[in-house]
Amino acid sequence: MSHSNDTATGQVRLAVVMDVLSVAVFVIIGRLSHHETLTPGGLLRTIVPFFVGLVVGWTAVVVLRMSAARWRGGVVVWAATLVVGMVIRHFTHQGVAVSFVIVAAIFLALFLIGWRLVAKLVKRHS
Repeated sequence: MSHSNDTATGQVRLAVVMDVLSVAVFVIIGRLSHHETLTPGGLLRTIVPFFVGLVVGWTAVVVLRMSAARWRGGVVVWAATLVVGMVIRHFTHQGVAVSFVIVAAIFLALFLIGWRLVAKLVKRHS
């Protein structure tokens, strides 16, 4: 395997890990801020809609042959995570108040797009 393939694979792995961690942090902070327990069942109920959205976003990035580690890929992942997550929450009666959608959109954008922009700046200056 060539060096460029190793780098691409490493970038993809990093992007997956960072995105999963970003969604997990969002869910944990959200549950704690609403004084909800961090039981496995509660966490699973809250995180699954957003993880499904994350998978949809990653599928779109792969199908569109976008770079998952670049900000444009992050925008696709963010939009899918947010929209699919909220649709699933709506149909599972978990609540999608406008204020929650706004907070989720901002937090997920900061994390799912933000880490990609930081990585780009770090790479540019190294």
